[in-house]
Amino acid sequence: MTVNVNIHEAKTHLSRLLEQVAAGERVVISKAGTPIADLVPHQAATVTFGGMKGEVAYGDQPFGLDPDIQKMFYGPDPDQPGDSSESGDLGRSDDDAAP
Repeated sequence: MTVNVNIHEAKTHLSRLLEQVAAGERVVISKAGTPIADLVPHQAATVTFGGMKGEVAYGDQPFGLDPDIQKMFYGPDPDQPGDSSESGDLGRSDDDAAP
């Protein structure tokens, strides 16, 4: 069964209307005769954690180390040969050191 009420009546008798909804009735709230809202019973949605387990796959590649970032933080890898400009000495040798 559907009950139609105006906004003023809905504000005045909200508790009674909620009891009717809990009993299974549907309440339509109208403004100037035009329906604007429905009061219906709440339906709780169940949440299942891990519901997509086994359906989503990803590789470890995005979580790997980026060699360029490693080089910025720790300098060049001593195991790999590189030019002297990467070592941070700016072309200065021990002979150019100040006395």
